[in-house]
Amino acid sequence: MGTTLPTTKEKLRKVSTATIATCLFKRGLKNQFIQDVKPLKPNKPNMVGEAYTLRYIPAREDLNPIEVFRDPNHLQRVAVEECPKGAVLVIDSRKDARAASAGSILATRLMVRGVAGIVTDGGFRDSAEIAELEFPSYHNRPSAPTNLTLHQAIAINEPIGCGDVAVFPGDILVGDDDGVMVIPAHIADEVADECVQMTLYEDYVIQQVENGHAVIGLYPLVDENIKKAFESWKKNKTTNR
Repeated sequence: MGTTLPTTKEKLRKVSTATIATCLFKRGLKNQFIQDVKPLKPNKPNMVGEAYTLRYIPAREDLNPIEVFRDPNHLQRVAVEECPKGAVLVIDSRKDARAASAGSILATRLMVRGVAGIVTDGGFRDSAEIAELEFPSYHNRPSAPTNLTLHQAIAINEPIGCGDVAVFPGDILVGDDDGVMVIPAHIADEVADECVQMTLYEDYVIQQVENGHAVIGLYPLVDENIKKAFESWKKNKTTNR
């Protein structure tokens, strides 16, 4: 899954989706934040992992009765069993939460298998149970009906749309309390490096603002004297670690 450096995920666990959004915007990427998707439970560590995708189309009743779950090759079940350790299962539910994309049993199975998280632009059933798992999960809203009443699993690990964002297999997903950002795989390493540096400067800005400093010249950094002061602060911070 992907060719990102081993350290990239660790770096992205320490930065916010807001910082990533700004970093991607600098590169001309304006539509990488999955719309109308939020964590089932906030204040969990960042979710970071490569995208492994599942796509639903509208269910057709003659092809999607409840008996299809008996098929060992049912694509929803296959996706749960094949999503790689450390990846994020991303589900294209066409932004339709009238029926669930998955429930607590499948989420628990993913967690036990070492998957990094699950994201859908639809909804989850058993949402309260999923929220209590040690497993990052993001959706639009709770939804009790089984996915079969509305969704038909049609493809695994192909490009999808999730919350109006194109998600390609291997893209890096980062989720926090604000939501989920999608980083194209081929720039993930450089984005992680830049975001770490951006976060360091943001920490400095917060400290200065808390001490009464005006934001003009400070954020964004356009004042050479402030730049010198930041470099000194950064050097001292590194030395004192």
